[in-house]
Amino acid sequence: MSGKHLWKLLLTIVIVGFSLSYLIPLEDQDFAEFLREASDNPEFTEILDRAVELEEGDTKVVSVYMALKTIGTEEKIDLSQYFPQINLERSLRNVDKRNKILLTALLNESKADLKRGLDIAGGVAMTLQVDPAAFEGVEAYERREKLSKAIEIIGARVDTYGVSEPIVRSIGDERIEVQIAGISLKDNPEVLDDIKRPARLDFREVHRTDRPGIDPVPFGYEAMTLSRESGDQVFEETLYINKFPALTGKYVDKANAVQNSVGGYEISLSFDSEGSSRFGDLTSKLAPTQGNPPGRLAIVLDGKLYSAPNVNEPIYGNASISGSFTQREAVELANVLNNPLEFSLAVAELYEVGPTLAETAVDSGKKAAYWGVSLVAAFMLTYYMVGGVIALTTVVLNLVIVLGALASVGATLTLPGIAGVILTIGMAVDANILIFERIREELRAGKTLKSALLGGFDKVFSTIFDANVTTFLVALVMFYLGTGPVKGFGLTLAIGVITTMFCALVVSRLLLELLIETNLMKKFPMLSIVNKPKISFLKFRLPAFASSWSLVLIGIIALFIKWDSIFGIDFTGGDEVSLSFQTRIEESDIVNLAVEQNLGEVSVQYVSPLGGGAEVLKVQTPFEMGEGVVEALQQSFPAAGLTVDGKNVIGPSVGGEIQKNALYAIGLSLGLILLYIAVRFEIGYGIGAIVATIHDILLTIGVFVLVPGHQFTAPMIAAILLIVGYSLNDTIVVFDRIREELQLKPTAKLYDIVNLALNAVLSRSLLTSMTTLLAAGSLWFFGTGVINDIAFTFMIGIITGTFSSIFIASPIFFWWHKGDRRSVEKSHDVAPEYEWQAGVKEVKEGS
Repeated sequence: MSGKHLWKLLLTIVIVGFSLSYLIPLEDQDFAEFLREASDNPEFTEILDRAVELEEGDTKVVSVYMALKTIGTEEKIDLSQYFPQINLERSLRNVDKRNKILLTALLNESKADLKRGLDIAGGVAMTLQVDPAAFEGVEAYERREKLSKAIEIIGARVDTYGVSEPIVRSIGDERIEVQIAGISLKDNPEVLDDIKRPARLDFREVHRTDRPGIDPVPFGYEAMTLSRESGDQVFEETLYINKFPALTGKYVDKANAVQNSVGGYEISLSFDSEGSSRFGDLTSKLAPTQGNPPGRLAIVLDGKLYSAPNVNEPIYGNASISGSFTQREAVELANVLNNPLEFSLAVAELYEVGPTLAETAVDSGKKAAYWGVSLVAAFMLTYYMVGGVIALTTVVLNLVIVLGALASVGATLTLPGIAGVILTIGMAVDANILIFERIREELRAGKTLKSALLGGFDKVFSTIFDANVTTFLVALVMFYLGTGPVKGFGLTLAIGVITTMFCALVVSRLLLELLIETNLMKKFPMLSIVNKPKISFLKFRLPAFASSWSLVLIGIIALFIKWDSIFGIDFTGGDEVSLSFQTRIEESDIVNLAVEQNLGEVSVQYVSPLGGGAEVLKVQTPFEMGEGVVEALQQSFPAAGLTVDGKNVIGPSVGGEIQKNALYAIGLSLGLILLYIAVRFEIGYGIGAIVATIHDILLTIGVFVLVPGHQFTAPMIAAILLIVGYSLNDTIVVFDRIREELQLKPTAKLYDIVNLALNAVLSRSLLTSMTTLLAAGSLWFFGTGVINDIAFTFMIGIITGTFSSIFIASPIFFWWHKGDRRSVEKSHDVAPEYEWQAGVKEVKEGS
């Protein structure tokens, strides 16, 4: 094997190996059994056996994790000695802290990195009660604003990358519900502590002269104790601290966990411009002057004194919080400080929640996924034969890498997420179709198979590169500007773009080159559905343009007419009724009853209080529909013995901030795309791409609204955003071909050039639409509920994306230049070349 192939093979193996390391184990492992395999030390085995007995016999010790912590604390046993493969910080000598870090790391290692979502597997939930004092004398409007801000902050804490899919919403006027998948409070009850921390940071002055135990408490001061650890010893110092902060965490712009000079960890704080000035004034006041020693500045977090350093000079810059932090504690504290709450929250309820989707819905989703993958695979194998095998191999690798990358950032896989992955399989095939169709053109030109391969990849490179870069720009904007599911979609899309390019341009090429150079592949057989078409597409541009935008207008009118009823509970909130029962009712039976009796959107979930108690059925309905749904359930299922325990008003899980940021992200994305295409192509192409993308979004939403029985839910945000990527991809493929034809045919008219380009990519457009429709169609036919809505939306998007690249984007480009190719050539008529394409040309010239 030559060097040019070896590095590609090794790189592929490394990337796939990295992905598999995060995907295995696929299921959570029993913690006790995992520990037995992780350490074969007889002493630890004896300790573990005692922990298991303690967990089974003592109701106060709820898990093996807690039992081991208890044994370690009571008997002063450093459990890390039995796990030399896990490196703990040498500077950390406190046994309790070492054991906590070790057991938490081992517990996380025993769990699957790719977690199942709340809809599939359920999870844990907590109801947080706002401190009543925080809302005293506050107007109702301001209360709602404060609660909404708290929900946004907690969402940021539990979902850093937007891929954890939690539910964070208001319950009534003073409570917040948080539901998280993939966490067991039974294993580790302390895991949710950071969610409810206010993270109130104060910088206060320490009294310069008076000391507790010697002097009385000065007016306006209070005694606080500073603890410092040294090995297993704890040293304490009591100081008088000003009750009133000189500066608060309000002015902190960013908090980061950093390593200090002695190997420990601290939190570095950078201020905004006003905070930097205020901090400088404060430290100037405390700095030593003639006759006055340096003052001390107390750093207080949530009422606890963390440090009180001497101030030796004015500081107009960063500050730091030092203490006996482990790396994990420093990182978690920095995350909390970056998302501080205005008030404290108390845990009112802790409970386990069952899956929000019925088992039948999950089964139908799996069936839909199976058929979607099978149909795409069957089509590719039939149409491209050997090429189909290569395409499917790269798609499987693509899927493994995407899932591995998502697992590495703690993603949660929901049923809509699985649907999105299945749909991206159909889209990932597109790059291979582009490559194969280009190779077909080279073979028709009379080239050898090896030359056709080189020429095909050479010509398709700019198309794949530009199409994916524009999509990547959309992904970056959504990740950095978006919140919640929008941010998560941006990350997932960015990963998908990178892996698609890698698999298409590196893996596919490697496999094809190896097959050709070893003479295992002497021909490239493939079927053909369109042979040298000669359709004058621009002849139909006016009627197509007019009819399409008329449908968009009708859809927008329908959207405004149905505005009050088109949004689901995820966007509007609703009623939540808690019911006790004697006999359990299947979730699918409740949902089916709601559909049959036209009771509106109904979501069902069984919850079990932690620490014991009867299971409760929670039914979520649109506002003012709760009583009607309960009556229908009691009449249809009298044997269940349903009794109403309580009713709450719940807020939306997709708040205004998420919606606003989604619109900002799309707007900025379109601006960046226009700029990129204007530079890489020219401005006319950019205008065409933007108009086509807006057209596809509006037309998809319009058709979705016009068809009865559909509502906008949280996953619909991702479905619509996915259409943006698909539409851009289609349009760039067409524009790249127009640019190429302008170079190849210097005397042809622009009208003929556009038609030639559209005919040249027609086969690819139809094939890509067909494969993606096979995947989406399977999800729509076999799926239920939200899966059906996502698939339906994407089917509309596929059709509109293909249509707009031909009848919207291309005519806009043609009209922008008034049908004159000289207008295009004045702006930009040469496709840029990349340095890494030079190797291809050298091989071609030498062959």
